[in-house]
Amino acid sequence: MRRELVTWSVVLGLIIVAFATTVIVLNSTIYSSTGFVRSYLGALARHDMSSALEIADIYLPEEHGAASDGGAGATPIDTTGAGSLLLAGSHELLRPSALSSLEDIELVDNVSNPDGTETVTFSFELDGRPAKSSFTVIRDANNFGVFSTWDFATPPLTIVRLTVLNAQEFTANGSELVVPTQDVPSTYVVLTPSSFEVSHTSHYLKAEPIVVSATAPGDTVRARLDVVANEAMIAQVQREVNEYLDECATQVVLLPTGCPFGQPMSNRIVTTPEWSIADYPPVTLSPGSEPASWLMPATDAAAHLKVDVRSIFDGSVSTFDKDVSFSASYLVTFLPDDELLITAQYPQ
Repeated sequence: MRRELVTWSVVLGLIIVAFATTVIVLNSTIYSSTGFVRSYLGALARHDMSSALEIADIYLPEEHGAASDGGAGATPIDTTGAGSLLLAGSHELLRPSALSSLEDIELVDNVSNPDGTETVTFSFELDGRPAKSSFTVIRDANNFGVFSTWDFATPPLTIVRLTVLNAQEFTANGSELVVPTQDVPSTYVVLTPSSFEVSHTSHYLKAEPIVVSATAPGDTVRARLDVVANEAMIAQVQREVNEYLDECATQVVLLPTGCPFGQPMSNRIVTTPEWSIADYPPVTLSPGSEPASWLMPATDAAAHLKVDVRSIFDGSVSTFDKDVSFSASYLVTFLPDDELLITAQYPQ
């Protein structure tokens, strides 16, 4: 009987030691601060937005991006912690389709802070570029009284203030979005870390893509996308301006009506004036004063006039055969179905 008791005591002791060892190992790996952050980063790497939000204890209302794109279910947002950051801007970039690629995740550092929090730093490849982020986490409670759980002391969210100049539409990592007002910063909430290639391509407009990186939780990143007229728009305006000036040149008067060129004369004309365009104004376009408008500034050009004239002094006849310089300016505005309205701008 004593032998069996000793045997069971040894077995129980081994079980307790094994359990304690397991708890220590799990608390130093899976249930550690670094394991907690690694789980969050792993969810981002898998583009598992729902799990990433759940790990970070971030919940969105149904009408916002993540909930309608595979994200967490609806839960009222509080006004502290993650909730205060979520209230700071649009959630349209909190969607799986807008997430970055996250690879080669490696632990860099883990520092215990005097206030009981820990700062965990990981390095990684963010959309192919080396980057790193530091997360401050705090011990929350114990599962089953033994396994540690953690929360982000600073929620892994970054504020992006994006200004889209001269347009409202843009794409971020392929997702098509619209800012409320062009030329004014719009605020978006994104998960940290994130990287977005922001660009614009449309029938008449383009923008050189910019990369917006968000790697610091709680930080604010500012970016500007400069949308300009593309080659197709410039070519279309050039074509229509040239046609307009050619039409002006068909008028057989010294001062063609509604046209930017003309040649007054004190002598009497003998033959019909013949106009042609010697140099068309090269079109350049800059943003106009009103949204969806573009301005071609006053640009030098030249028309050619050939006409015989009789002197009012001695009656002699001579030929006026010269280039007549002028400048042309036009306002271009968008119409439905990708049409352009081109309006001549005359000096006041």
